[in-house]
Amino acid sequence: MPINIPDGLPAKKILHEERIFALEEEVAERQEIRPLRVAILNLMPTKIETETQILRLISKSPLQVSCDFMCVSTHESTHVSQDHLVKFYDTFDSFADKNYDGLIVTGAPVEQMDFEDVDYWDELCGIIDWSQEHVISTMYLCWGALAGLWHLYCIPKKQLGAKLFGVFPQRLCDEYNFLTNGFDEVHYMPHSRHAAIDTNELARHP
Repeated sequence: MPINIPDGLPAKKILHEERIFALEEEVAERQEIRPLRVAILNLMPTKIETETQILRLISKSPLQVSCDFMCVSTHESTHVSQDHLVKFYDTFDSFADKNYDGLIVTGAPVEQMDFEDVDYWDELCGIIDWSQEHVISTMYLCWGALAGLWHLYCIPKKQLGAKLFGVFPQRLCDEYNFLTNGFDEVHYMPHSRHAAIDTNELARHP
């Protein structure tokens, strides 16, 4: 099924070349279908590349999905034009009174910093708190997952001695979890990170 994206989003051309069906807002509004509404908080400096990667995955849904892009106001993005941000992104103020079926919080290249030293940390905490009442389901990616675990559950991250980089075997722990449904018992996944979660800390939390 198609994904609904803002008119003129650069990712549309790439998705079209990959034969992924993406509707622009004007066309989508003429369809009498209630799409899933998903907000994407894109914390990555490479905004356009990240948009394309996430939309490529969302397009696999059998449902129509409408995506709104959010950015933080307390950090100045330097790897994307201000014109792109103004045209396709809104700050949290524009989302505060809205409700969403889903929220995706991306990673960010700040793993080696203390959470409180990240310039938009307080704003991110406010967005996470807002999501508890205004979003049905939230998915945290990469550093976003570390941030969510720390803010919501006080589960700290631990810095690795060296960057973990490569493709590693993973063992399926719950064959009925919908996120891993259909995975082989052992599968290989890429990792590229400086930090991790202590599984003992995770296990201690109810």
